[in-house]
Amino acid sequence: MINFFSENAFRLTHAEKYRNWLEGVAKSEDFVTGELNYIFCDDAYLLTINKNYLNHDTYTDIISFDYVEGSLLNGDIFISTERIKENAQDFGVTFDEELRRVMAHGILHLMGYKDKSAPDKEIMRNKEDEKIKLFHVEQSE
Repeated sequence: MINFFSENAFRLTHAEKYRNWLEGVAKSEDFVTGELNYIFCDDAYLLTINKNYLNHDTYTDIISFDYVEGSLLNGDIFISTERIKENAQDFGVTFDEELRRVMAHGILHLMGYKDKSAPDKEIMRNKEDEKIKLFHVEQSE
């Protein structure tokens, strides 16, 4: 089950469409979704998590906690909607486009994709682009 929660005023519209898309993203990489939680929050909330759990004193747009069991995706994905808004402006895209990129980024991390090295970043970016394109495709059983 994919759940969406908010620790700020943000509310995800069309939640079922996002849920279907994310299930399709998982399926496209031979994974299935278990308990997957997206938690939308502000910069301060995510900074506290970053400090307390990762010992990083920096703002970020996403933090993923991985509880994956084999091909069953379980995890908590925290997303700062403030970072999404600012990054969307910086990259010249809409808020929704950047949100989808970051949501895809989070689930890709749970599938084992990394982004620390330059080659890994390139693979991650290509996978994000590939998965974003699935958003407009209706998923079938």
